[in-house]
Amino acid sequence: MSVRALVVDPSAPWAVRLGEVPEPVAGPGQVLVDVSHVSLNYGDLNDARSGRVPEGAVLGSDAAGVVAVAAADGSGPAAGARVVAMTPGAFAQRVAVDVAALAVVPGTLDPARAVGLPVAGIAALRSLRAAGLGPDKRVLVTGASGGVGRFAVQLAARAGAHVIASVGSAARGAGLAEAGADEVLVGLDGLDRPVDIVIDSVGGPQLVAAWNLLAPRGSLQSVGWTSGEPAVFPPYATVGPAKSLTSFVNEGAAGADLTELTELAAQGALGVEIGWQGSWERFTEAAEELRGRRIRGKAVLEVARA
Repeated sequence: MSVRALVVDPSAPWAVRLGEVPEPVAGPGQVLVDVSHVSLNYGDLNDARSGRVPEGAVLGSDAAGVVAVAAADGSGPAAGARVVAMTPGAFAQRVAVDVAALAVVPGTLDPARAVGLPVAGIAALRSLRAAGLGPDKRVLVTGASGGVGRFAVQLAARAGAHVIASVGSAARGAGLAEAGADEVLVGLDGLDRPVDIVIDSVGGPQLVAAWNLLAPRGSLQSVGWTSGEPAVFPPYATVGPAKSLTSFVNEGAAGADLTELTELAAQGALGVEIGWQGSWERFTEAAEELRGRRIRGKAVLEVARA
């Protein structure tokens, strides 16, 4: 038996095509999930073209669907439960998922919105936590119109921080003030006071500029690099009062953090903006829109059944 999946193929547009892979077999502590929606992230496109995901392997990390087969050891949700997960090889009709990597989706939350939470929402939550978020902090979020950025703005605002959202154009700043941003800037123009926390997903020259704005004992979390440009620090830029630039990647079991995020979203306390939604057969279109920075929020793909 086989299932359809989005697999890495260097000869295809964006190095990804729809293909067939063997139906997964659940291991210890895993459930089998029939996937209805997946969410595309910048990192997925980089993984496909960089070789980090081998040719022929299934791409993706964000999946939402229904448990088809419960875990044999009795752990995790029962068959029929609606779930969302952060798991390797997520872009397939059926996936095997560790129980610790998923959360049950509350009944009031649409799966198309739930699937936007794993990679982007967890990156925002964990990077803010690592940076020492608190109500007395000034928080700068670069690339604030994207998936991680919009979640970071909302979560920082919920914590009582003063939130500064940086975007690439005035149009891309739409909705960020309503999401909790106290200031919405194009680039870093007009920002002349130090900040305590930077959540940066742009990289390049803007990362250097954000570093220069960081207050003593501040933390810059590098969660992405959408600019694709090098960051060149001038001499002595890193000499002075102690502050930190920390690389970031989502690691470890996602279940607990994903449960927190889905509950916030179900309560209406965390919005999931969908900037593009359509069949996974339109993957190339979604990839072009995402890479071209024409999507505000998340890109959600609907998984077509056989």
